Parts: sequence; structure tokens; C-alpha cells
Amino acid sequence: MQIKDIIRKVKQIEIRTKKKSESTLMGQYHSAFKGQGMTFSEVRPYQFGDEIRRIDWNKTARFREPFVKVMEEERELTMMLLVDISSSMDYGTRTQLKREFVAEIAASVGFSAAGNNDKVGLILFADKVYKVIPPQKGRKHILAIISNILSADYVPAATDVNGSLQYMMSVFKKKSLVFMFSDFHDPYDTKILRVAARKHQLLAMRIADDKDSGIPDVGYALFRDAETGRQIWANTSNARWRYEFAEKQKQNLKILKEDFENSSAGFMNINTGEDYTKFLYEYFRKR
Repeated sequence: MQIKDIIRKVKQIEIRTKKKSESTLMGQYHSAFKGQGMTFSEVRPYQFGDEIRRIDWNKTARFREPFVKVMEEERELTMMLLVDISSSMDYGTRTQLKREFVAEIAASVGFSAAGNNDKVGLILFADKVYKVIPPQKGRKHILAIISNILSADYVPAATDVNGSLQYMMSVFKKKSLVFMFSDFHDPYDTKILRVAARKHQLLAMRIADDKDSGIPDVGYALFRDAETGRQIWANTSNARWRYEFAEKQKQNLKILKEDFENSSAGFMNINTGEDYTKFLYEYFRKR
């Protein structure tokens, strides 16, 4: 993708997603993540109705009248975007490639976070971690993240979900809101999912294309695995072959969803071109 095309797409995504994030997601995001803890703010004289447990006994003894500690919410939150850049994510049969769809969703949640004065960071991974953009605040930073997702060199290699989560946990210790974008075609360790979901608020977003779940009758066709390069011929006119392929994809998706939810992580399955805002709105509402 050329630089001028990336700039044009970034601008288009910003226009589309800012309206969605401001009108639909931002308020629900703020409600869901309005505070991550309590921190000391000041001491003031006791007022009727204050909680007894807030009394500052040292100051109360010194001045011989009751004083209470005032606490406030720790407002700042960090959002991490983990984006799979294996070759299978550089694919699409509808109006968008998976990478473009991921960039749009990342922009929506990123602008929601920026509007809440939260930091957003990015990790691009496939068989290893290829790029890390540390969490920062602001609109320009979100635009840089979108550009990096669109312009990344997508890698013909298997996806190492385990490695990306382990890297994220080793580098970013503070509890964060983590969005993981992938098609999850490759194996992963449920133990690592559980650890990641315990340390962070983890949401897996499986980005799918219509052809991932079913193949039409196009006669004999050569299929190539985008990650491994392996090729096979298949007779797609065979109704039983098409049925078994579709059933296998359904079973894989069922297992994937169960694995993440049993690990206390969130999970969404979204097809390119689908209205993702309703899924995110519901996720934030449940939070």
C-alpha cells in the first residue's frame, strides 16, 4: 500500500469512526471504565454523613476535632491493542480487507479512550512481536496507530497468540484494557489466556470473512494457506465436502469462544463489514 493510499484511508477511517465513537461508544466507555481505584486527595473537617472509616485519627487527635480523608478515583486507564499481522489478516472478499476492518475498530475504541484522556498503545505480532508503540494520549497518536495497522508488512507465518500475550504481560505490568485482534487460526495455550485475563481486562475480537465459514460451489479449486503456503485441491461441487468444511469451522469457533470465556476473557466474533459498534456497546454496558 502506497503512502498516499494510507493517508487517504486514515482520513476516511477518522471521519467514519469519530462520529461512531462520539455518538455511540464514548459515553458507554466512560461509564464502564470511569475509575480503576481510589487514591488520597486531601484532608478536611468531618461533615455529617461522612463515613467513620475515613476519619484521619492522627489529625483528629492533633486538632481535637474530627477530620476525614477525601479519596478520589484514579481516572487514567491504559488501553493496549494487540493486532495480528499474519498474512491471513491481509485478506477479504467483501468491501474491506481484515486489516482495514481492524484499523477501523481500533480507531473507534482508540478515539473513545482519547476522549476519556486515557492512553492507548499498540503491539503488532505474528510468529513474534514485530512492533510496539508505547501507550500515549491524544488524537495524533491514535492516527499514528491506525497508519501502522494499515501499513504493516503482513507476515506469511503462523500466529503466536501465546508469545504476544506473554510479551504484553512482561512489558506492561499495570492492569490495562486489552483488545486482541486476530482470526485465531493457530493453536494457543488456555493457561496463558487465564493468566492474561486475570492480570488484564482482555477482550478477544475474532475478525472473520464470509468465506472463512463456508465455501461456494466453484468446481475444482486450488486453496493456499496464507500463513504456511500449503496448497490443496478440492472439489467444491461436492456438497458433502462443503458441509463438512462449514461444520468444522462452526466447531472451531465454538471451542474458541468457550476457551476465552472459560478463561474469564471477553470474546467477539465479527465479520468484515459488520456493525461492530453494537457489539462494543453491549460489552461496555456489561462492564
